[in-house]
Amino acid sequence: MAGPRHPVSAHAVALVQMERLQTFAFSVRWSDDSDSSVRRSWDEFRQLQKGLKKIFPVEAGLLRRSDRVLPKLPDAPLLTRRGHTGRGLARLRLLKTYVQALLATSEHVLRSSALSDFFAPRPLDLEPTLPPGSLVILPTPEEPSSQPASSLTIHSLEAQSMRCLQPFYTHDTRDRPFHTQAQEILDVLLRHPSGWWLVENKDQQKAWFPAPYLEEGALGQNQELGLALQCRGMQFCATQAYEGSRTDELSVPAGARVHVLEPSDRGWWLCRYNGQEGLFPAVLLQPEGLGSLLGRTRLPGGREDKVAADRPVPPVVPTRPCVSAIQSRCCTITRRALGQDQRTLGPL
Repeated sequence: MAGPRHPVSAHAVALVQMERLQTFAFSVRWSDDSDSSVRRSWDEFRQLQKGLKKIFPVEAGLLRRSDRVLPKLPDAPLLTRRGHTGRGLARLRLLKTYVQALLATSEHVLRSSALSDFFAPRPLDLEPTLPPGSLVILPTPEEPSSQPASSLTIHSLEAQSMRCLQPFYTHDTRDRPFHTQAQEILDVLLRHPSGWWLVENKDQQKAWFPAPYLEEGALGQNQELGLALQCRGMQFCATQAYEGSRTDELSVPAGARVHVLEPSDRGWWLCRYNGQEGLFPAVLLQPEGLGSLLGRTRLPGGREDKVAADRPVPPVVPTRPCVSAIQSRCCTITRRALGQDQRTLGPL
C-alpha cells in the first residue's frame, strides 16, 4: 500500500450520550480518500491538545506567541440550557471549530503520528452496535434561518401517512401522553426543518414527533423490486487492514468504509474502495456501526431485518427545538390552519 495516510478533514456528526458519559462522533476523511467514523470523549480531545503542545512547542506559541498556529480548545460553560445534554452539544460545536482549525495548520502537524493515531479507528469505533441505552443526538443550528418565509422547508398541511419504525413515547400538543407502536400509521401534518414533525394518530392526537422514526407507508411491488436492487453497494467497514496479494484483490486500511457490490458464500465479496473494484475477504467486513446508524443504510443479501432485530439502538433523535423556534418558522396562516396558538402549541 502507499505511504502512511493522514487525516485531511473531519466533520462533527453527533453527540453520543450513554448515561453520564458523552462521546463526540466525527466522520474523518483520509489522504487515501477513505473515510471512517470515530467517537472520542472530551477528555481525549483535551489530552490530544496537551500532547500536540509538547510535540510542537513552536506551533503552540510556547516560544513566541506570534508563531502560534495550533488552535485553542475552550470549554463550554458549566451551566447551559438543557443541562448535561446542552453542554454536550455546546462542546460538539466547539470541537467542530477546533478540529477544522487543527486540520488547517502546517503540513508536518497534519502528517504527525499523534494526529493520525488519534483519528485512526479503534476497536470500539468498529463495533456494529452502540451500548444499550445510547442516545445519538444530531445538532441543529441555533440561529433562526435567514431565508424568507416562502422558502422555508415547512411543507403543506396535506396529511401524508407514514409508518412508525419503533415504539416512541412523548407528549401531544396538549401535554397528554402520546405513545406509538412499531408499524403504527401516523399522519404527517407539518415538517419542521429541525427534524421534529407534527403528526396525528388515529385518535386525532397531535404531537411533535422525531422524523427519523418515520418511514414511507407500505411499499408497492415496483418499490420492493427497486429496494432489492439497492441492497447492493451498501457500506461496511474493514475490521483490520488487508494487503491484496493479487491484482483482483483490494488493499484496504483498518476502519475504512467499503461498498459491497456483490456478496458471495465463497468468502470473498466484490467491493469498491477508493474508486477501485476488487475482491475482499468477507470475514474482515462488518456492518459499519455509528456511520451505518446515522446513514440508516441497508445491508446486502436481505440481512436488514435480522440485523435490525439484533440492534437495540433506536433511530437518531434530533435536538428538540424550543417553541419559539417552531413559531419563527410558521406563518400566521399555518398556525391558524393547524389551530395552534401559544396555548395549544404545547411542549416539544
